[in-house]
Amino acid sequence: MSSNSTTMSVNVTSGRPLFYINGFSNMLYANYYFVFLSVVYVLTILANAFLMLVICVEQSLHNPKYVAVFHLAVVDTCCSTVVIPFLIETFIFSSQFIVFEACLANMFFVHFFNGLQSLSLVLLAYDRLIAICFPLHYHTINTNTRMIMIIVAVWVILSVMLLVMVLLVTRLSFCKSTVIDSYFCDHAPVYTLACNDTSTNYIFAVVLIALFLIVPMVIIILSYACIIFQLFKIASREGKRKALKTCTSHLILVTIFFLPILVTYATARVYGIHPNARILNNSLSATIPPLLNPIIYTLKTEEIMEAIKKLHKKNNIFQVMRTSLSN
Repeated sequence: MSSNSTTMSVNVTSGRPLFYINGFSNMLYANYYFVFLSVVYVLTILANAFLMLVICVEQSLHNPKYVAVFHLAVVDTCCSTVVIPFLIETFIFSSQFIVFEACLANMFFVHFFNGLQSLSLVLLAYDRLIAICFPLHYHTINTNTRMIMIIVAVWVILSVMLLVMVLLVTRLSFCKSTVIDSYFCDHAPVYTLACNDTSTNYIFAVVLIALFLIVPMVIIILSYACIIFQLFKIASREGKRKALKTCTSHLILVTIFFLPILVTYATARVYGIHPNARILNNSLSATIPPLLNPIIYTLKTEEIMEAIKKLHKKNNIFQVMRTSLSN
C-alpha cells in the first residue's frame, strides 16, 4: 500500500463506510515491532495457560483469591487475542481496510477486555482488603460463589455499557475522511471522523473512562489506604511483613497496568504527544501487562510456587512408578 493511501479520504454518501486503519503505516521499523508482538503473544498464551492449569489442578488454590487470579488470566488471554493477531493481520498482510460492522466488533471487544483488566485488578484489591481488614470473617464474606457472582455481574454491566457505546456510533454519518489514526478501531478516533453531532459520543466516552479507569484506580487506592491503616494495628513486625507480602504481586500488577496509561494521557493533555508515540504506547499498554501478570503472580506468590513444586513432585513420583512398572 502506498503512503498516499494513508492520507486519503473516502467519501461515503450512502450505506456503511469502509474504514482504513492508519496505525503503524508511517512508523519506521514497524515490522520488527510486529515480530516482537508475535513473540509476546505466544509467551502470553503459554504463561496464562500454565497459571490457569496450576490453579485448576491444585486443590489448595480453589479459593476466592485464586478465582479472581484465574479470571485475570482468562481476561489477559482474551485481551492479547483480540489485539495482537488483528494488529499483525492488519499491518503485515496489508488488510488495513475494514468494513463498518467488523470495525464496531473490533471496537467492542478491545475496549471490553481492556475494561475487564482494570476491573479484575479491583476484584483482587477487594480480596486483599477483606483478607487483611476482616481476617476472621474472610471465609464468610468472600466465598467462591460470591466471587463468581461478582465476576458475572462485572461482565454483564461492562458488556451492556460498551454495547450502548457501539450503538451510539451507528447513528453517525461519515461523509469525509474514514482514516482511523490508531492500531485498531478505537472509539475516539472513529467517532471524531463523523460529520454530524458527536457530543453524546464524547460524553459517553468520558463516562466510560471515569467508570472503568478512574473509579477502579480510586477504589484500589482507597482499599490500600484501609489496608495500611489496618497494618498499623498489627503489633508484630513479622505480621506486618506477611500481610504486605500477600499484596506485593497485586501492587506490581496495578502499577504495570495504570502507570503507562496515566503517563500517556497526562503527556497528551499537558505537552501533546506525537500520534506514533501515542499508538506505540497504547499498543504496549494493551499487550505487555497480559504477559507480565501471570509471570509476576507465579514468581511472587508463595502459594503458587508451592503448588508448582507439589505438581512437579507428583509428576516425578508418577515417572518413577511408570519406570518401576515397565521394569
